[in-house]
Amino acid sequence: MDKINVCVACDDNYSKHAGVLIASILTNSNPDDNLAFYILDGGISDIKKEEILTLKKIKDCEINFISVDENNFSEYKKIKTLSHISFVTFYRLKLPSMFPNLKKIIYFDCDMVACHSLKELFETDISNYCIAGCLDIGVKRPFFKDKNSYVNAGMLVFNLEKMRELDIEGKFLKYLQTTTDKLKYADQDIINNTCKGLIYILEDEWNVQSSNFTNRSSYTDKPKIIHFIAKRKPWTYISYSYHRNIYFENLQKTPWKLTEEEYKHWTIDNQRDSLIAYFKYRPLFALRPRFYVALYSTYVKPVLKKLVKI
Repeated sequence: MDKINVCVACDDNYSKHAGVLIASILTNSNPDDNLAFYILDGGISDIKKEEILTLKKIKDCEINFISVDENNFSEYKKIKTLSHISFVTFYRLKLPSMFPNLKKIIYFDCDMVACHSLKELFETDISNYCIAGCLDIGVKRPFFKDKNSYVNAGMLVFNLEKMRELDIEGKFLKYLQTTTDKLKYADQDIINNTCKGLIYILEDEWNVQSSNFTNRSSYTDKPKIIHFIAKRKPWTYISYSYHRNIYFENLQKTPWKLTEEEYKHWTIDNQRDSLIAYFKYRPLFALRPRFYVALYSTYVKPVLKKLVKI
């Protein structure tokens, strides 16, 4: 089988989370999935690299560390965006030239986990498109200007061949030079505006953007990929994240595995304390219609589906 090319970008601080993502991909892969990981190195220590390489024990795969010269991104350093967005996020804008011999690659942010094989995703036919992605959770809000077209950049399938053909990399930079002060979501804005009309929309389950029980881009009970979009990630105690325990389940397959006592603290204790904190943070949450949509979709709908099948 052809290689499934996967790319992540991180510095030393996020290398562990990149490792958890890789562990989740390997764990949920098909036996015949041939995975090749390309890690864009934003300053990863040799110790962390060795730890990441041990993930091959989960499933044999290819893991490559790609050195990045930030001098090639000097124009992007001018961008003013949200404080929690790391500069390494801009690395993905030069993937076509970084990997001249690859036709296609799946890019992931590090705050994600996979729950399904990537084969189907990688083999999606996007020959007439530059990228494929899932609609951003923001398009579900009223008055959003780009409904049904603006995708979340946390997970994107890049048609590198098509992007080189159309010089999309050059167009990214050209767009930046005319709109530097208007980019709230950094490279996500650049990608969506430059590739407008050349974006293939995937089913929501391939990038379930999740922050709390109510705030999710999809209420599917079978997410294929989960994206922890909130500022407070699962590894931040009291994060409100509905899917946080899936992160810790995958963490246990890595060199950073928690002790039994630590695991209980970060799952059971964290679940309790997060719920208490959320009640204090948003005491009137039960008055929001969306809460009942989430409640129905998460618990009632799956049961009804099973009853219909019976």
